[in-house]
Amino acid sequence: MEDAGPRLAFPLKRRDRTDRPEPSADPEAMAVALEATGRYRVLRQLQPRPIAAWPEAGAPGAGIAVILDTETTGLDARRDEVIELGMVAVTYDAHGIGVVVDVYSELREPGVPISAEITRITGISQDMVAGRSIDPQAVAAFVARADLVVAHNATFDRPFCERLAPGFDTLRWACSVAEVDWTARGYEGAKLGYLVGQSGWFHQGHRAVDDCHALLEVLARPRRPSETPPFLDLLAAASRRRCRIWAEGSPFHTKDLLKARGYRWNDGTDGRAKSWWVEVEEAAFETELAFLRTEIFRAAIDPPIRWMDATERFRIG
Repeated sequence: MEDAGPRLAFPLKRRDRTDRPEPSADPEAMAVALEATGRYRVLRQLQPRPIAAWPEAGAPGAGIAVILDTETTGLDARRDEVIELGMVAVTYDAHGIGVVVDVYSELREPGVPISAEITRITGISQDMVAGRSIDPQAVAAFVARADLVVAHNATFDRPFCERLAPGFDTLRWACSVAEVDWTARGYEGAKLGYLVGQSGWFHQGHRAVDDCHALLEVLARPRRPSETPPFLDLLAAASRRRCRIWAEGSPFHTKDLLKARGYRWNDGTDGRAKSWWVEVEEAAFETELAFLRTEIFRAAIDPPIRWMDATERFRIG
């Protein structure tokens, strides 16, 4: 027989379960203890805020913002359809977001089948939306008391919403992707999942109302004590004019220069001439005009422009 090797002179003592330290009954205390070591980061599940009473009409400093998200059958608002709409109405003032006063969440069966790719992205299947609808008048009533709509890609959401229900076309819109400098605030990107995770939470992403609750918390709280809430960046942006400038007739060889500067191509489907265009803050208008005159056209041209406030921004065309 083979030698089984040296034997222990004394048996190993099995550690009794009673020797283990009792875990804390408070999960938050355990999370804090882990974070205090400097070797762990703990993500907390994001919990929706409770719904409070609406402020009295005309109450000072009681603005109403609607944080909104849509899930759709595709990316083209002229062809694709909304399959889910989520909205969270909140109060706000000059210091930031206050309380949640209403929540709306509804699915809608589209006129075309939901593709497997859309189901993979959104988690919404054809069975889930069967027989479901969104009442345009109910949506209009929900946003009627609001003076600001916030979306985490307003260029995408606004056209879909305007085709879905009345009332969105006269409201001020703000975009938490385009109008908050997340990099300067210490985030690694502007995707909602990044913002939520780097703020210390996790949530069920890509369902409309869950994304609204998540965006609310990210906007309501600064990541660093020395900063103001990101929501105030949106308020400031909503108070300023912007200018859309079309570089109509720009020489073909300048297209890369225009694209590198942030210009986008208009394909003419909105009735305007095919051309490159850009949108700039009012303070940057003269600089952009000088760029077109000296770098693109090399002439004292006056390109077509359109001044816009927050009620006109993020529309198609």
